[in-house]
Amino acid sequence: MANTTFNGPVRSENGFQSITTNATSGAVTVNASFGSDVVLGTQSLSGAGAVDITNAFTNLTTTGAAQALTLANGTLGEIKIISHAVDGGSAVLTPTTKIGFTTITFTAVGDSCMLVYTSAGWNIVALNGAVAA
Repeated sequence: MANTTFNGPVRSENGFQSITTNATSGAVTVNASFGSDVVLGTQSLSGAGAVDITNAFTNLTTTGAAQALTLANGTLGEIKIISHAVDGGSAVLTPTTKIGFTTITFTAVGDSCMLVYTSAGWNIVALNGAVAA
């Protein structure tokens, strides 16, 4: 299907999906769904590594102590939510550019944070159990 640009309201009785298509395999990935509920794309991250900036939500499984998480710079206005879902240790998030904090530590299931990317870097909107330092 070709890309289409609309001028004016667009309506759908069954919602919309934001997708990407793999250029090699043709596999379609739903990044977000917009219907009666908005469901954003989810990254499942197990162990240390990069928290992605292509999905709004990261479901974190820790597999050891003080696992290093990184977060690259985002796009102005981007929202990122990280939730510690499976506890096998702890994780320490260090964004590339941040405002007013250096790290965020997740130690227990339910620890979470919501960040927004501004022109000055990642800013904490909310913390639940997670600790900023």
